[in-house]
Amino acid sequence: MIDIKLIRENPERVKDNIRRKFQDEKIKFVDEILEWDRELKIIKGESESLRNRRNVLSEEINKLKKEKKEITHVLQEVKEIPEKIKKIEEKILHLEDKINKNMLQIPNIIYENTPSGKDAGENVELRRWGTIKKFDFTPKTHIELAESLDIADWDASAKVSGTGFYYLKNELALLNQALIRFAIDFMINKNYEYIEPPLMLNEKAIFASMDKTAIEQSVYSIKDEDLNLIGTSEQAILAMHTNDTIPESELPKKYFSYSMCFRKEIGAHGINEKGLWRTHQFNKVEQFIFCSPEDSEKYYDELLNNSEKILQALEVPYRVIELCTGDLADWKYRSADVEVWRPTTNEYGEVMSLSNCTEYQARKLNIRCVDKKGNKRVLHTLNDTALATSRIMVAILENNQNIDGSVTIPKVLVPFMHGRTVIAPKNRVQTAFTGQEKE
Repeated sequence: MIDIKLIRENPERVKDNIRRKFQDEKIKFVDEILEWDRELKIIKGESESLRNRRNVLSEEINKLKKEKKEITHVLQEVKEIPEKIKKIEEKILHLEDKINKNMLQIPNIIYENTPSGKDAGENVELRRWGTIKKFDFTPKTHIELAESLDIADWDASAKVSGTGFYYLKNELALLNQALIRFAIDFMINKNYEYIEPPLMLNEKAIFASMDKTAIEQSVYSIKDEDLNLIGTSEQAILAMHTNDTIPESELPKKYFSYSMCFRKEIGAHGINEKGLWRTHQFNKVEQFIFCSPEDSEKYYDELLNNSEKILQALEVPYRVIELCTGDLADWKYRSADVEVWRPTTNEYGEVMSLSNCTEYQARKLNIRCVDKKGNKRVLHTLNDTALATSRIMVAILENNQNIDGSVTIPKVLVPFMHGRTVIAPKNRVQTAFTGQEKE
């Protein structure tokens, strides 16, 4: 959430920011916060006055006792004070709860150069990379390729799990692991610290990364337990430093993680068909940075560069999209998507999402930094996909397919594929380690 001081000191800036996101209905929350905040200040003053009055009366009782004077009337007033304080504290908690709920509705302050627009249709393309392959045959979908090559089974997973799941087999299962290992090696060489996080988080931790509605539409909760399956390791890495105060000399903290991810995908998207593009379960390598506020934009560029270098190494054509104000999630200061080319749909599809969340996430979990003089402030958080294997496998299968039904494996992945250079039809069996073929 944003700092309430900003609402107190510059409410019009907060309201203008809401208008930039085309969320005018949320302006009322700012006015309510201001009203309740003023009321809270008055009530807290009353509570403090009562506590001071109690101290004064205690001294007066001691004085009267020493002077052997009547104290009954003073004792009566003292006895009434705790109940009055209790009622005031109940009002304080009630007001603080209302303010907090409204604060969670206020979006993060947006980057001043974020393009204006109401929805994804007005996002701005920044650049493209790679050559789109011209096929002299009709390219197959990744589903058709996977089934003909016997490297995935959606019918079997539908029987035991329903739609949105899959069995990876043979070379595709190896390709999945090759992508993970390649991404891990890549990030280690960038001097990021490797983390394998818990796959389940409590409610407070999992709701800190984004707004509650977005989480509830995607998160699987464990019945009768305060545990939820993560939808991205971003949630777990963020929560790792809950209530921590990190010396600025130790910043930035650059992490990356590998994890399984689980998403219900309720709502507009849904999952109604088989395939690997949108699933309930997937593997992802994620980048995450905790840094001082003045450095977050520098690391925003660094994270994006890492993602682009990964796709360039895989030789997958892509483009970078800057999200417009209306498509920007409430917890984000700015954001970009990286989209790969899919020849079977003749369009780009999102595979990576970069976000600078400034202090919005860290404030929820009280994550701060401290300088040498002891001055504390909320730090900034950023996250970006390094690689989500399922969608990258779709891009590799569809872009690297050949007329004979085989799929060429990206060169950087061959060392992780036991020497295999292609995924070949069953009538063209590869030897396990040399990559050579025989009829």
